[in-house]
Amino acid sequence: MTARCRARQAAALALLVALAPPASATGSEPLAVRFAPERDYGPFVFADEQGRVQGLSVDLLARLAPTAGLRLQTLPPAPLAEQLALLRTGGADLVSSLRPTPERAEYLAFTRPYVTVPAILVVRAGAGAVLPGADGQTRLLGLTGRPVAVGAGYAVEGFARERFPQVRWAPVPDDVQALRGVREGRFDAAVVDAASAAFITQRHGLDKLGAAGPIGFDYALSLAVPKARADLVQRLDAAIAALPLQARNEIQQRWMGPLHGSALMQPPWHRLVGWAAAWLGAAGLLLAWVLWRRHQRRRSRVTEPPTPP
Repeated sequence: MTARCRARQAAALALLVALAPPASATGSEPLAVRFAPERDYGPFVFADEQGRVQGLSVDLLARLAPTAGLRLQTLPPAPLAEQLALLRTGGADLVSSLRPTPERAEYLAFTRPYVTVPAILVVRAGAGAVLPGADGQTRLLGLTGRPVAVGAGYAVEGFARERFPQVRWAPVPDDVQALRGVREGRFDAAVVDAASAAFITQRHGLDKLGAAGPIGFDYALSLAVPKARADLVQRLDAAIAALPLQARNEIQQRWMGPLHGSALMQPPWHRLVGWAAAWLGAAGLLLAWVLWRRHQRRRSRVTEPPTPP
């Protein structure tokens, strides 16, 4: 065997070792992990009317756990701020649907992101919510001194306060409270991610709300663990990488597919296309009517009997 062949075999073996799950993940005894689910962050993680924890991230974790060699123990659902405090004090090992921030990175370790959604500004319908070319950043600049809801401790809160300090920010426990406050007139607007806004309005029947456009912030959601349990990140990242694309698409389609019909999930260009199509359709009908009238006049001139001398 030549030196080049031996080098290739060594490189291939090193790659297989690097990609293999941790040894404990393949053992017969899975590692117990306490999962702290957020109470109302649908469609990613939420408690239904019977108190059962569901959502995109929950389904994803259920698929990842066997591959990562983990046995999940689901703790009672609670607002995000309470679950983060639980992770700080060692009362939980894992939280889902979390965007990394410098503050959180001081005590948490994060996996690779598994889904990304934009944060949008939600306002009451009739307040310019679905105008073509709507832009959430421009609308926020015009809300000086006005109350705008944002999730307390959410990753977008720090961004919003820094980027739009002229707004009177009103922290609330979750996005449901934020959108209800907008619907009831207690807030002029709310900053919520697009998928959650669509999910909540459908689930809770919060009509008369619309999107004023993105605010320049995206939620790249990851799983997070206390830094003392950073070994779990390697297991989970390997499991995420090993998850077939078809399985990931099925999970996303189950929870986000039904939301795409909502105006709150439609990007600004979608609304522009809709308006353009409507105007082009009207213009086409008008042009067809003009051509038809012109054709009728020409036809009447041809068929009219000659005027007697």
